[in-house]
Amino acid sequence: MVRAGMIVRAFAVSALLAAPALAGVEEELSQAPDRAAAVEKLVAGLCGTDRAKIQESAFALGEARAKEAVIPLMAMLHDGEEPCRIVAALALSRIGDERAAFAVKQAARFDESPKVRTLAAWFYEQYVQAGTYKFVVVEKAGKDALGMK
Repeated sequence: MVRAGMIVRAFAVSALLAAPALAGVEEELSQAPDRAAAVEKLVAGLCGTDRAKIQESAFALGEARAKEAVIPLMAMLHDGEEPCRIVAALALSRIGDERAAFAVKQAARFDESPKVRTLAAWFYEQYVQAGTYKFVVVEKAGKDALGMK
């Protein structure tokens, strides 16, 4: 069983990222003719230098389930900073593409960061295939599995 605090933190991060990312993009994505332009703009946002904008773009692409963004998000999952890799794993899990799901599962197994591995597994469990991972409470030196307390 997963610690309630860890779950709350994961959803809190998701909620914090969702608000700014979807503020102006949500309407564009809902309109079919503008969707392609909005997705293209978000994919371009992944290549910037502003980490907050990169994370917002990645989150919005996941919410939009933009299969066009799978390859750039996979690159972000492998080469980005830890917070960027976490958001990339969430976005890829939400997209629903086989390549994206495989990349998230590989991150859950092989990423250098325990936080990224744990959250990638959690996102895979929630959005791709339930029952793949079993979560248990792991406490060491007063910290939970994510190194938080």
